Amino acid sequence: MTDDPVLRVERELGLFLRRARAASAGLARTVHPDLDASAYLLLAAVARTPGTRASDLADLLGVGRGTMSRQVTRLERLGLLTRSADPRDSRSQPLTLTEEGARRLAHARTGRQQYLRDSLVAWPAEELTHLADLLARLNDDLVQDGERSAGPG
Repeated sequence: MTDDPVLRVERELGLFLRRARAASAGLARTVHPDLDASAYLLLAAVARTPGTRASDLADLLGVGRGTMSRQVTRLERLGLLTRSADPRDSRSQPLTLTEEGARRLAHARTGRQQYLRDSLVAWPAEELTHLADLLARLNDDLVQDGERSAGPG
């Protein structure tokens, strides 16, 4: 074991991410038995920003546009997502969840939130608040560092 705090953070984040990926796969299956973790993330992103385009989601989730198009088509066929025509741009097809998609996603989220509540039941509210603040700071710093690394475009 190392005392280097950055290496400890790296190790703990790695473990957390592996567990989160496994949990996301399970959540996706609660939405629909044929879904994988990436489909759950896509549905959640559309729920947060209804009317977003598949190309924007591809950029957000870091996947190719072809991959995103196939995923959107699959979710449409399952009745969870719909594309509509944008009257201002014939190439754009805003995405929204269907009623069934929204219902199933809400059900999965409720289960995920209860799992977290059960797992964190012994944590005092102040510690949870501090953890949330630190995670927000980490996310902000990672975004800022990514923007600095990308340099002028």
